[in-house]
Amino acid sequence: QVQLVESGGGLVQAGGSLRLSCAVSGRTFSRYAMGWFRQAPGKEREFVAAINWSGGSIYYAESVKGRFTISRDNAKNTVYLQMNSLKPEDTAVYYCTAGDITSSALSDYDYWGQGTQVTVSS
Repeated sequence: QVQLVESGGGLVQAGGSLRLSCAVSGRTFSRYAMGWFRQAPGKEREFVAAINWSGGSIYYAESVKGRFTISRDNAKNTVYLQMNSLKPEDTAVYYCTAGDITSSALSDYDYWGQGTQVTVSS
């Protein structure tokens, strides 16, 4: 079993930054592709970013490209999401996820964290 725990969410003004972290325990972290998704109230969960096991392949949603950076530290079993130039529309619960495929599809991921709230005020 794999457990994922997100942290780093909070309230920030528009234009500000936050860094989310996701600590992974259980099976070998380095074998998994990792992703971040988000879900705003009344909306479906949507893809934000994904990174393969080595960090050599990275994908972003168009809405966050150039503002967010996903990275991972396999020695620390942790994946990060650096979020800069935040906008009110980035407000959502952000979920960390792990799977075998580096993908933007929610269904390709097997393990999910409990989520962390990010609120961006205007």
